[in-house]
Amino acid sequence: MYSVHSYGKMLADAPRMDAYVAALRRTVKPGSVVLDLGCGPGVFALLACQLGARRVYAVEPDNVIELAREAARANGFADRIEFFQSFSTEITLAERADVIISDLRGVLPWYQQHIPAIIDARNRFLAPDGILIPDRDVLWAAVVDTPDRYEELVRPWRSGGLNLSAATRVITNTWRKTRVTAEELLVEPACWATLAYREIQSADVSAEIVWQASRPGTAHGVAVWFDAELVDEIGFTNHPGAPELIYGTGLFPFPQAVDVAEGDRIRLQLRADYVGDDYVWRWDTDFVSAKEFDGPKASFKQSTFFGVPLSPAHLRKGAANYKPALDPRGEARSFIMQLMNGQNSLTEIATRLSERFPQRYPDANAAFNEVATVSQEFAR
Repeated sequence: MYSVHSYGKMLADAPRMDAYVAALRRTVKPGSVVLDLGCGPGVFALLACQLGARRVYAVEPDNVIELAREAARANGFADRIEFFQSFSTEITLAERADVIISDLRGVLPWYQQHIPAIIDARNRFLAPDGILIPDRDVLWAAVVDTPDRYEELVRPWRSGGLNLSAATRVITNTWRKTRVTAEELLVEPACWATLAYREIQSADVSAEIVWQASRPGTAHGVAVWFDAELVDEIGFTNHPGAPELIYGTGLFPFPQAVDVAEGDRIRLQLRADYVGDDYVWRWDTDFVSAKEFDGPKASFKQSTFFGVPLSPAHLRKGAANYKPALDPRGEARSFIMQLMNGQNSLTEIATRLSERFPQRYPDANAAFNEVATVSQEFAR
């Protein structure tokens, strides 16, 4: 979840905020019903009320929703905004929305539950002639020559006279937020994917791009960014040549730098698969020399699956034939949940937890903290 400081940076991002305000002005009419997905401190909900919305439903699972509630009271809109501290997939509304507005992206739109939440909200909450904001995001990609950004990743693991190549393998199978400049592009940007939110059905994406190097240089990775069309040509761009926005640029590094000549052919297969509540990214890249007889220069197969150090014991627990049994912490959690039946207070549960697991919870505070943590996550 975002910090209040992060929300402040979003509000201070003028191109983003100006575009969203313009989109609300274009779409919210007196009497409109508006759904604000991931409302954060509630700014979009408040603006919708200012524009005459009859009813606003503001949904936010994080405790920052309390700031939104206070802001609604302070601005005289408390009677028109209904707040839900929950994920949108877990709620129902009394009516359909004329406008659904959200900015649930991270650096890229494929971020946690963003796309599944949009699909669900569109199907269950949007009126037949309703409007989704944003309407679409267009994703762009380019191979980049960015030695400084690349060195930030790999330099710490290539010093001290030690072999730390295992960490280098992990870090180069992890994409990160950065900022590249237009001068660092080795190829012409290519459209990788378009997210049309009124039509999209799957949270996964996969597409191939083929470039020819525009100039000689050193390829360090692939930069990915997006253009947002909020509504009716109102939007913003995160292009490396445009003013910097809060989203930054996604950098998918290569395992090693590759020298390229003008005209070299670079093929990228980039995909994201929604697994659990997040994405596994894969980027396969082939470099072929422009010279007829030189052939392939390099070929990489990378994935964020390899960007997380996992022990064999951890992997074994996910095998289909593995027969799990609860560890001591799992036994304690199970015991707590059995007592969360609406009949016992947290203090009573903590007392019994400490009695049942005295070595793990030797005092009342330790037991109560554990019970309170489980309660905050799972209680209704």
